[in-house]
Amino acid sequence: MISFVGAGPGAADLITVRGKRLLEEADVVIYAGSLVNPELLSYAKKDAALYNSAKMTLEELTDVMCRAHQEGLNAVRLHSGEPSIYGAVREQMDRLRELGIPYESCPGVSACFGAAAALNLEYTLPGVTQTLIITRMEGRTPVPEEEKIEKLAAHRSSMAIYLSSGMLEQLSERLMAGGYPADTPAALVYKATWPEEQKILCTVGTLGEAGASNGIDHSAVVLVGDAVKPDSYLRSGLYDPYFSHGFRSSKMSSE
Repeated sequence: MISFVGAGPGAADLITVRGKRLLEEADVVIYAGSLVNPELLSYAKKDAALYNSAKMTLEELTDVMCRAHQEGLNAVRLHSGEPSIYGAVREQMDRLRELGIPYESCPGVSACFGAAAALNLEYTLPGVTQTLIITRMEGRTPVPEEEKIEKLAAHRSSMAIYLSSGMLEQLSERLMAGGYPADTPAALVYKATWPEEQKILCTVGTLGEAGASNGIDHSAVVLVGDAVKPDSYLRSGLYDPYFSHGFRSSKMSSE
């Protein structure tokens, strides 16, 4: 079996229990180079074959997984974060499907959730926003016209922007052009949950300055929106004594 496993955002103990078990059982591990904490490889068998995918092509990846299948071995394709987000897993899975090789997926914690934990924030605050947009700026990989930063910024919801920390000045300008005021709270979280994690609070208008002054131009998630540093928000109905739901009656109804 080929198992696609999310390694989590960085810290070795943020892989899921299932993901750790799959690593422990794997005879072959193909890991995503510098994006995956090397400590995670200590969970693998001592004699497991290890491959760094940073230097491999899709064809080479497929060849390793195909050989593992033919030899009756368990293989783990260890991706950073959550593989379904910017993981390029679809093309790998389609190739395995074409070859008749079975595979499965094990989810992981994505960087934006590691970043939220680092800042102890909640993306979806009542009275502020109920939406989180996960996106990126176009670079060498294009972005559909309907998903340009300006168009997404028009919602003024919480945003977690990946793969864009090398273009912070441009990102700042485009976020403001789309509708965020310059003083909208923002944050840069570099290598969330890694030992070298950095977290910088700033505003949409000062993203470029914050990145430059802290030497951050890669490996950071950009968080944007009032939920990053809210002035106020509404109390959740979930724990409001006067709010009824399927597991609790309103205190008002008992008075």
